[in-house]
Amino acid sequence: MEERPYEKCERFGAANLTDVELLAVLLRSGTKGESALQLARRILHPSFAAGGVLNIHHWNYDQLRRVKGIGRVKAVQILCLSELAKRLAKAGAGAELNFENAKSIATYYMEEMRHQEQENMKLLLFNTKSRLIGETDVSRGTVNATVVSPRELFVEALQKNAVYIILLHNHPSGDPTPSKADICTTNRIRGAGNMIGIELLDHIIIGDNCYFSMREKSLL
Repeated sequence: MEERPYEKCERFGAANLTDVELLAVLLRSGTKGESALQLARRILHPSFAAGGVLNIHHWNYDQLRRVKGIGRVKAVQILCLSELAKRLAKAGAGAELNFENAKSIATYYMEEMRHQEQENMKLLLFNTKSRLIGETDVSRGTVNATVVSPRELFVEALQKNAVYIILLHNHPSGDPTPSKADICTTNRIRGAGNMIGIELLDHIIIGDNCYFSMREKSLL
């Protein structure tokens, strides 16, 4: 007989539970004719997607509510689990965060940005001592392109008295290789910044557990 996840956790520890068993423990119950384990398996391994435990990050509230056996409470639980996982990853990377190191920056923002299904651009603002003084989402685009203009970036930077900026955006495809549009946008923003005395330090593209730094690749 298959051991129940609660009892298995008590006997052997949470590290010995499968992804499905861990989610089943958090869901607590299934639905009529279906156990919590079976329900958890349908969430982590839907017929329309691969990825296993990472599928947690790709469900939204409306999609979850359409799943048989998922009511508002379970939907909220799953969304909160996804957000908690992202925050834990970000907090862990925070100890090594160094804004002079592209890899460190990419690691810090990786879990927050790599699961997004549309491109999202972030603007990081720094003062004269290279200390972070602000962070904001400046653009949400289509599945493969952000829509951003130098004007909206520098309005934000000037309001915060920033003298340096770093751009980050994600590629939902998982491949961080910059497009021609990415390079063109970077050059436009760098040129506009030079005219008003705000330096673009880097433009980092987040992929699926990988990144591309314009500065590292001598494109800045």
